[in-house]
Amino acid sequence: MSTANDAGAKNADGGYAVRVVSSIGEFSRDEWNSLSGTSKTTSGSRYNPFVSYDFLTIIEESGCAVTKTGWQGHHLRLENADGTFLGALPCYAKSHSQGEYVFDHGWADAFERAGGRYYPKLQASVPFTPATGPRLLTVSGAGAEQAKSALATALRSVADGVGVSSAHVTFAEADEVDILEATGFLRRTDQQFHFINEGFASYDDFLATLASRKRKALKKERREALAEGISIERLTGRDITEAHWDDFYAFYMDTGGRKWGRPYLNRKFFSLVGERMADDVLLVMARRGGRYIAGAINFIGSDTLYGRNWGCIEDHPFLHFEVCYHQAIDFAIERKLAVVEAGAQGQHKLARGYRPVTTQSAHYIVHPGLRRAVGDYLERERREVAEIGDYLDDHGPFRRG
Repeated sequence: MSTANDAGAKNADGGYAVRVVSSIGEFSRDEWNSLSGTSKTTSGSRYNPFVSYDFLTIIEESGCAVTKTGWQGHHLRLENADGTFLGALPCYAKSHSQGEYVFDHGWADAFERAGGRYYPKLQASVPFTPATGPRLLTVSGAGAEQAKSALATALRSVADGVGVSSAHVTFAEADEVDILEATGFLRRTDQQFHFINEGFASYDDFLATLASRKRKALKKERREALAEGISIERLTGRDITEAHWDDFYAFYMDTGGRKWGRPYLNRKFFSLVGERMADDVLLVMARRGGRYIAGAINFIGSDTLYGRNWGCIEDHPFLHFEVCYHQAIDFAIERKLAVVEAGAQGQHKLARGYRPVTTQSAHYIVHPGLRRAVGDYLERERREVAEIGDYLDDHGPFRRG
């Protein structure tokens, strides 16, 4: 595969030019913050912490998403013909399919059994983060839609030109997937479970929307989660100290090591988040017998709370549900946040008042034969995802009528 420097400038449609750079740090902070969705101060856009300059530089500076770990920066920089900065696409050349949460291992296996080479591939995403957000990042104002189309076209051109098998844009917003699909990408859908805040004044207000049996079950679950002298603390901003990060990292490593074998995030990552993004973090910590025993990290957007990682060093009934899901709902209602995204998968979230929501991704496959096979598979998969979503909607915990 060509390196970022070898890729050089690539022409896109409409007289634009796209350069490929190896680090988010090659953009200035001011440039990045001018992109819609990336900054709290960008006019007229919803802030998503995962596409912020701080988060994407932290994930690289900490050594979590770098060439050594199989995430080589291959970010697209869109400019006008006169060099004016217009947009960007966070993107990585990948040598594996870990840390993505949209699974293509079967595609890789099939292509390699047929004599092809699936890796490297391009992955336009936020590493280790199954949260929907903008991917085709453009400066707000007239011409933004054309710039998004130019980025989509450029990603396809880069994939064709640098010797990769494919390019994947995961957990993208639906309107961006429309643009990518029009450019030759294949649409893929999946399912998550989100809490939708319907203007609730309190948790009890939310409970009133549930069927009586489900309401009683959740009240009992929350009581039992806090048995044995367990208490809950919610921390954000300067209240989060390095000692808290030490404890949380121990939980993360213990649970992540048992679940995944090798957790993706290192201790430096959490320190940098605490240093640069503490106001965007909600840390929910459970304490028993004078020490912390479990915790969950969430990130705070302008209208969404994003649940991310959880860990514990003691197992207690229902504690995971309390720390990860119920406390997130409490916080969202208090802060008047519209949505809680509770991470990938997990139909158990349905019983806690989370609703099935369709997530979207887009995939460009260079080899025509593999593209046809994947396209046929995705058509069937989309029907299945829709059918499951309809079924779960009909069998949720909410009152009827």
